[in-house]
Amino acid sequence: MAEVTVSQLADTVGTTTDRLLTQMKEAGLTHTSADEFVSEDDKKTLLGHLKTSHGSVEEQGEKKITLKRKKLTTLKTGSGPGKKTVNVEVRKKRTIVKPSKEEAALAAASEARKASDSVSVDDEVVVADESVTEEAAPILSEAELKEKALQEQQQAEQDAKVAAEEKARLEAEQKEAAEQAAREAAANAAREAAERVAREVAERAQKEAEARIRAELAALKEERTSLEAKAKADPSDPEVMRQLAAAKRREKERTDAEERAARQKAKEEEKRRAAEEEKRLKEEAIAAAAAAKKAESAKTETKEESDTESSGKKMPARKRTKELATPVVDDRKPKRGGGKEQRTRGKGRNHNLRSQLTADGELQESSGRGGRRKLKKLNVNQQKFEMPTERAILEVEVGDAISVGDLAKQMKVKSGELIKQLMRMGVMATVNQPLDQDTAVLIVEELGHKVKFVSETELEDRLIDDIGREEGTLQTRAPVVTVMGHVDHGKTSLLDYIRETRVAGGEAGGITQHIGAYHVETDRGMVTFLDTPGHAAFTAMRARGAQSTDVVILVVAADDGVMPQTEEAVQHARAAGVPIVVAVNKIDKEDADLDRVKNELAAKDVIPEDWGGDVQFIPVSAHTGQGIDELLDAVLLQSEMLELSAAADIPARGVVIESRLDKGRGVVSTVLIQQGTLNKGDIVLAGESFGRVRAMIDEVGHGIEVAGPSIPVEILGLNATPNAGDEFFAVESEKKAREVAEFRNRRTRETRLSRQQAAKLENMFNSMGSEEKQVLNVVLKTDVRGSLEALQNALLDLGNDEVKVSVISSGVGGITETDANLALTSNAVVFGFNVRADSAAKSLMENEGVDFRYYSVIYDLIDDVTKALSGMLSPELREEIVGVAEVRDVFKSPKFGLIAGSMVIEGTIYRSKPIRVLRDDVVIYEGELESLRRFKDDIGEVRNGLECGIGVKNYQDVRPGDKIEVFDVKEFARTL
Repeated sequence: MAEVTVSQLADTVGTTTDRLLTQMKEAGLTHTSADEFVSEDDKKTLLGHLKTSHGSVEEQGEKKITLKRKKLTTLKTGSGPGKKTVNVEVRKKRTIVKPSKEEAALAAASEARKASDSVSVDDEVVVADESVTEEAAPILSEAELKEKALQEQQQAEQDAKVAAEEKARLEAEQKEAAEQAAREAAANAAREAAERVAREVAERAQKEAEARIRAELAALKEERTSLEAKAKADPSDPEVMRQLAAAKRREKERTDAEERAARQKAKEEEKRRAAEEEKRLKEEAIAAAAAAKKAESAKTETKEESDTESSGKKMPARKRTKELATPVVDDRKPKRGGGKEQRTRGKGRNHNLRSQLTADGELQESSGRGGRRKLKKLNVNQQKFEMPTERAILEVEVGDAISVGDLAKQMKVKSGELIKQLMRMGVMATVNQPLDQDTAVLIVEELGHKVKFVSETELEDRLIDDIGREEGTLQTRAPVVTVMGHVDHGKTSLLDYIRETRVAGGEAGGITQHIGAYHVETDRGMVTFLDTPGHAAFTAMRARGAQSTDVVILVVAADDGVMPQTEEAVQHARAAGVPIVVAVNKIDKEDADLDRVKNELAAKDVIPEDWGGDVQFIPVSAHTGQGIDELLDAVLLQSEMLELSAAADIPARGVVIESRLDKGRGVVSTVLIQQGTLNKGDIVLAGESFGRVRAMIDEVGHGIEVAGPSIPVEILGLNATPNAGDEFFAVESEKKAREVAEFRNRRTRETRLSRQQAAKLENMFNSMGSEEKQVLNVVLKTDVRGSLEALQNALLDLGNDEVKVSVISSGVGGITETDANLALTSNAVVFGFNVRADSAAKSLMENEGVDFRYYSVIYDLIDDVTKALSGMLSPELREEIVGVAEVRDVFKSPKFGLIAGSMVIEGTIYRSKPIRVLRDDVVIYEGELESLRRFKDDIGEVRNGLECGIGVKNYQDVRPGDKIEVFDVKEFARTL
C-alpha cells in the first residue's frame, strides 16, 4: 500500500489534521506537519494507542459508547418593526453498542435485505427540549418484523379512511354550492322579470307623456300660426299682439319641458346601462371564483388519490432510529473558546431560506462542524393553487388633455413604465406633461384598455345643471331696456331726461365709455335701463347689452340719419331676438327729417308700423321732453306683450355688466340680476372669479341687503375682476365655486399659451421668408374691464403687414411700479385710460425716459397710436420723369466711346440723376450718365429744345432714334 500524508489520513478517517497530529503525538510518533508521510507501522502504532485509550473489544467485550451533543442556533421571524429573534437549542444523546464480529455480519445481511424498503428519515428540531434517541438492537426478531408490517398496514388503512372522508366532505360542499347557485339564479331571474315589467311600464308612461307634449306643441304651433296671421292682418291691435306673445311663451315653455324630459330620459338610460354593466361584471367575478374553487377541489382529490395509492409502498413518516454497524469516530471540535474555529452566534450564518433548500425541498442548516444537517421539510414551493385570471381591462377617462401621471394612475401602472411605452411610440414626455387626446387614446389602446371620452367641462356643467334645475314661483318682473345707437345721437341725454339727472355731463368728452345700469321708478312702473357706448370701439359692449335685455331703444338723430353704429345695433338686436323701439331724437332741430330716418331704416329691414311693419317709431327730444311719455308707453306695451316673469325665491343668477378695481374697496362688479334674489353674504361665481358678497350698492351709492330680478347692483368681495358679459351664479359652497373658477382660469391660461406659437419650429420656418414686422409695444391700464376690452380690440385692429400693436400687459387699476419696469425692459409705451400712475411708477418712468400718457377719451388714444404706427412705416418711393432726350446721331469718342448726339424734347436733362434708354418705347437699359456736354463744355443740365452730347456709362449700343429718359426718385410719407 502506498504511503499517505497526515492530511490525507485525516480526510480518510474523518477528523481534522490538528486533532490527528495531537493523537499521533500522544501515541509517541514524531509527526509535526500535515505534509509528512505516514507509514503502515505508524498507522498500527496509532491504532494500538487509540484502542488502549478507548478500550479494547477483546478485553472488555461489548462496550456502550454514549455521545451527547448540544447546539444553540437563532432564527429570525417576521420583518419590519415586528421582527424578532428566537433561540433554538438542539440536544442529542446517542448510545452505541459495539457489536461482536458475528453480530456485525448478521446485521450486514439484514441491512442488505431491507435496502429496498428503507426510507430516509429526517431528524426533528426540538425548541428548548431534549430529543433522546436510544439505539435499537442491531438485529430484529421475526415477531418484531411481523408487528412492524401490521402497524404499516393499519397506518395505510387509516390514511385511506381519512382520504375517503375528505372526498365525501368535498362532494357535499360542491353539492351545496350548486344548490346555492341555483337558488341565486332563480332569485336573479325573478328580480330581472320584475325590473323588466317596471321598465316597460315606465317606458309606456314616458311615451304617453311625450305624445301628449307633442300634441300640445302641435296645438300651440297652430294657435301661434293663426295669431300671426291675425297680427299681420291687423298689426295695430294690442290684444292680438298680447295673445301672440303669450302663445309664443307657452310654446317655448312646452319646448323646454320636452327638452328637460329628454335629458331626464337619457340620464335614466345611462344609469340603467351602468347598473347592467355592474351586474354583468359581478356575475363574471362569481363564475370565475366558482371555477377556481372547482379546479382546486379537483387538484385536492387527485393529490389524495395519489397519496392513498402510494401509502402501501411507503413506510409511515414517523421517527425511526438508525442502525449503526460501525464504530463512530469522535470528531468533535475543542470546547468554546478553545481555538480559532470557535462558533459565534449569528455571525456568518445564512438566513436566506431559499439558499438553504435542497433539490427535494428540504431545509439544510450548517452545523458548524463541517457539514449540513437536514431539518424538517418546508412546503415553500407548494403554494395554494390559483386559477389563472385574464388581464383586467380598465375603462380610462380621457379628456381634451391629460397628464402622464393621471393617465398612469387610471391604468394602474407606474409612471415610468408609461413613459417608456411613450418613448417606444416616439413621444418624449415627463410625468406632469399633458398629452393631447389623440396621443392618450393611442397609448390606452396600445396597453389594451378601453377609452371613455369625457368633457373637460364636466365639473362646470354639473354645477350649472344643479343651478338650472332649481325652479321657483314665477312673478312679473320689470323690463330691462337697452339704449343703443350711434355716438353723439343723444342716448345718454335721453336717459338724463327720464332720470332727471345729468349723467352725460360727467362722462369724459360727453360720450359714454362703459355700460351704465340704472333702474328708474316711473308712473307706469319700474324700468331698468342699460346705456351702451356708441363708439365703434365698443362693439362687444353693445353685443352684451343686446343679449342682456328685453327691449332695445334704438336712438337715431333726426338730423344725422342712420350711421354705421346704428346699423350695427340693429344687427345685434336682431341676433339676440329682442324687439326694437326706434326713438328718433333731436326732432326739435330745424333740419330734422323723420321720413329720411324711416326710409334709411326701412332699407335695413326695420319697417315702421304705419308702413305695415312691426317697429314703433317715436319722435322725441331729449332737451324739450317731447315724446318721452309716448316712448315709455311703447316700451311698457312691448314688455307687457312679452309677459316678462322671473322666480324670486331661488339663488340669484344674472350677468356681469361691468367690473373695476377700486383702490379703497377692491374689486367692484356691476351685475344685473335676471333670476332669483341676491343677498349680502352669498357665495358668487362670476366667470373666473368667485367670492362672498361683502356689500351691495345701488346706482346712487346706497348700501342694500337684498336685490331681486331686473335690479342692477354693485357687489364687493370677488377675488378678481370678472370679464364684462360673464354670467354669475349664487352657489351653495365656496369649495364648488373655487373649483370651477380655478378650472376656468386654468383653461384660459392653457388656451393663451397654445396661441403663443412664435417660438415653435414650424412658425419659425413659416416666418423665414417674410420680413419682420415693426411692433409697437403697449402697456394698457384702464378704470373698468369693459373699456379695457374695447381698447384692446381697437388697438389690435390697427396696423398692417408692416406694423402692428402688441399689448404686452393690460389690467384694471392704476399704473404701478411693476408696469413701469415692464415697459422699461420691453421698450413699451404706457397708456392710462382714466387712471393715473402712483408716485414710485411716475418717478421711475420720468428718470428712465419711459413714454407714458393719460387719456380720458378713446378718440385721442386711438388717434395717437395710429400716428405712431404711421411714423413706423417705411416711406413710399415714387419715380418722377424730369426730362427726355431723343438721339439724332451717334459719334465715337476715344475717351468715352459712343456719344449720342441728342435733342432735349421734354423737361430738363440732369447729369447726376439716373437714366433709362428706350427703344421703340421699350426700356432696354437703366443706368447713369457718364458725360453731358454742350459743344465742348461739360455742363450739369440741358434744358428743353437744346442739343447736347450724352455719354451713357457702360453702354455702347446707342442708336439713332433711341430716347434717353432722366428720372428722379422721391420719398413720400405713408399713413395707415
